[in-house]
Amino acid sequence: MERGGVMVGWRLQIRHRTGFRYGGPVASSYNEARMSPSSEARQTVLDDRVSVWPGARTYRYQDYWGTTVTSFDVQVAHEVLEVIADSTVETSRPAALPTGGPSWAELADPDDVDRWQELLLPTPRTALDEELGALAVELRAAYGPDEAALAVFDLVRREVEYTPGATGVMTDAVHVWRQKQGVCQDISHLSVALLRSMGLPARYVSGYLHPTPDAPLGKAVTGQSHAWVEWWTGEWHAYDPTNGVPIGERHVVVGRGRDYGDVPPLKGVYAGPSNTGQSVEVTLTRIR
Repeated sequence: MERGGVMVGWRLQIRHRTGFRYGGPVASSYNEARMSPSSEARQTVLDDRVSVWPGARTYRYQDYWGTTVTSFDVQVAHEVLEVIADSTVETSRPAALPTGGPSWAELADPDDVDRWQELLLPTPRTALDEELGALAVELRAAYGPDEAALAVFDLVRREVEYTPGATGVMTDAVHVWRQKQGVCQDISHLSVALLRSMGLPARYVSGYLHPTPDAPLGKAVTGQSHAWVEWWTGEWHAYDPTNGVPIGERHVVVGRGRDYGDVPPLKGVYAGPSNTGQSVEVTLTRIR
């Protein structure tokens, strides 16, 4: 089925449950949740609700990068904080991979460089060392912009093994490259770092991924928060370097930024004892 020139893929129901357990009563907490999918050209949000326990009044807004944020504060003593985001989203089939885009010289236009400056600069998680910087130079010299981006994704996927638990949220691209292990967040950070070093505006994308390409209807499965990459060569293109596939019907966008630090699902500050860990549970159901 086609809608607005885009081939509609799946309809997905998503439940994302997360929160903290503390070592004792917390007097108050102030929090931000980035767990709501965005409505855009390649996906349509049909329903979206975020609930909080203990009960709190929520306020929604879009942050600097366009991600929907649900903010709330809890002013009663609590030892557990739980946030549940329920959504229904229609997604699209994968778009064709880009070919024949602008040249490196065209992408160096000062107006474009100024426009995307924040997405060309390294962050602590996406800075490169000399070895990786030299690798970016080699790739840029060997390919045109879009071909170089795809070469980056292929290289990173070959060299870095997907290994749950091998890294943490503060792990940077150099560390991932040296240990050759990481998760989707790390693979995306390394890819973004190489793209930016070559002069391609690149952004980190946070969302959800249904794990089963041929998912049956009505079956709830354990999914995951996921991360992938977008790069700009006159328009934005998207790719999942962890799985080596274009973004398609299994992917649901939540937010974008320079790196993970711009799009954490839940963050905040509180007054009280240390937390004893964060729980995360994502359930996805294909309903069409």
